[in-house]
Amino acid sequence: MRDLLYKNLTSLDKRRRIITTTETIDKEGVHSIVRRHFTCLVKSIKSADLYKPKSYLRVLKRRDTKQKTENFFCKMKGSILAIKKGNLLLVEFVHTLRIQLSASPKLSEQIG
Repeated sequence: MRDLLYKNLTSLDKRRRIITTTETIDKEGVHSIVRRHFTCLVKSIKSADLYKPKSYLRVLKRRDTKQKTENFFCKMKGSILAIKKGNLLLVEFVHTLRIQLSASPKLSEQIG
């Protein structure tokens, strides 16, 4: 079984875009949930305000053999400077990826 949920939220007045997908799969005794999230924000700035936020990458992995679960989380944040029609723009973005794996509920009932 495979379920897919997709959301695309765009705000023109706030210059923001949010895209989210969630995918749920039960296959070969493994129940997996994959969540992807992307946020983008565009700001008009002056050259005197040239402050660019620091980029970072965070990765976490956790495994629990007793509960038969495994989690993976990755978050990346950054920014880009762009010029459009003579205006200086700061584009800030955040990507997140979360993967959750566990024993399928049907398999857990058979084992337990």
